[in-house]
Amino acid sequence: MMSPRTLELPFVLQAQGCAGRVAVADAAGVHTYDALLAASGRVAAALLQGRQDLAEARIAFLVVPGFAWVATLWGIWRAGGVAVPLALSAARPELEYALADTAAEALLWDEANAETAAPLAAALHLRGGGFEQLVGAEPPEALPAVAEGRRAMILYTSGTTSRPKGVVTTHANLQAQITSLIAAWEWTADDRTVLCLPLHHVHGIVNVVSCALWAGARVEMLAKFDAVGIWQRMQRGELTLFMAVPTIYVRLIAAWEAADEATRQAWSAAAHRLRLMVSGSAALPVSTLERWRELTGQTLLERYGMTEIGMALSNPLHGERRAGSVGMPLPGVQVRLAAEDGSAVLSEGTPGEIEVRGANVFLEYWRRAEATQEAFRDGWFRTGDTAVVEDGRYRILGRTSIDILKTGGHKVSALEIEEVLREHQSIAECAVVGLPDAEWGERICAVVVLHPGQQLELDALRGWGRERLTAHKLPTRLLVLPQLPRNAMGKVVKPEVTRLVVAAEDTGR
Repeated sequence: MMSPRTLELPFVLQAQGCAGRVAVADAAGVHTYDALLAASGRVAAALLQGRQDLAEARIAFLVVPGFAWVATLWGIWRAGGVAVPLALSAARPELEYALADTAAEALLWDEANAETAAPLAAALHLRGGGFEQLVGAEPPEALPAVAEGRRAMILYTSGTTSRPKGVVTTHANLQAQITSLIAAWEWTADDRTVLCLPLHHVHGIVNVVSCALWAGARVEMLAKFDAVGIWQRMQRGELTLFMAVPTIYVRLIAAWEAADEATRQAWSAAAHRLRLMVSGSAALPVSTLERWRELTGQTLLERYGMTEIGMALSNPLHGERRAGSVGMPLPGVQVRLAAEDGSAVLSEGTPGEIEVRGANVFLEYWRRAEATQEAFRDGWFRTGDTAVVEDGRYRILGRTSIDILKTGGHKVSALEIEEVLREHQSIAECAVVGLPDAEWGERICAVVVLHPGQQLELDALRGWGRERLTAHKLPTRLLVLPQLPRNAMGKVVKPEVTRLVVAAEDTGR
């Protein structure tokens, strides 16, 4: 049998240079880069079924994080397809929407998801198959050459204001995102990390898995998050990097506080040995950063990015990491602030919308030409986030449409108010939203989760807040909830918070 033709996609060339090194560890054991190349080649051959090239056919998959997930992703790419990673937590209507919107040709799954995926593929008349079946195909004699400008992946945005949009990235976009982070955070083949993030978001796919495998490093992939398990993995002394969302750090802190003194000391010492710990996907509360530093000696590196751009800003690997700051532009990424009229904001301290330009920026919203056009201004992608630059560093004020509230003629950052409210002894979590008001434009509403056994009234909160906030930033409405609505990445879903406030208003709560 002929040897498979070398595929000139960079991730394959990187993997070929890592020979017998371990790439992935999961519940089934350890798997080398050679094993990944062999398995993904077989998946590609099974998908092609004699065709020369999938020619950007969309291939969706529902697979637990691990070796099978990576081999499936790589196999789709090596066959010339566009990968559509689906959320394991998605309800059937959400899966049906993604499959219909992408006009997926096939749906792939692993044994753990067969009960969900196989009937879905049959109902929608999609070509389907389990990983175990695909990886049993004959090795390929040849695979297509895939140009870097071709579409590689479609990820769906959270859809907070409308139905989710498919964000299309090319192989070149992904390469730019990955290599920028490898340069900034100095990934090497000696690094070891653990994945505890879902794999339908750029955070887990690019920042953790893809960066690790591009660098020739090793990534341990967990099927689900377990706080004690994460601490124990740190304690083994193998990890060098850890990346998570603020919610995960809060849970790790809670697990530490519940442990005995000897365990606490061992866990703290273990975390201190890691060379880098990163937080992202949601604003990192200063209180969480400071508590984590107290426990581990680690100052979390906060960065800024989104599905459409990968990562754009980062605090430095070496040097001062400022609380509340997301740092400076990453290598190869251009960032600016723009005023409402589109002109560049040139003076420090003046708010503006973050706009990004570079090879990292996505190609398009899938089959939404008008939305794609509206997302750009003079070649710059409009993030919808408002920030200020202070001493050359960016500080996020909030979403232009969600977190920037206009009350009494003032522009107010909901994130700033949330940061202050978290200092209150009774408040465990909080979200600030605006409600339309004929007199004030918007009323500031605080939605909070209290510590066990605590109570809080609006008058008491406002009295406490007067010493910390100017009058127009004080909440005029307080709603106490048992928990805040969050998405799979732990990010608070502000439109849902607003809906709960409106519902409470209607019922007179």
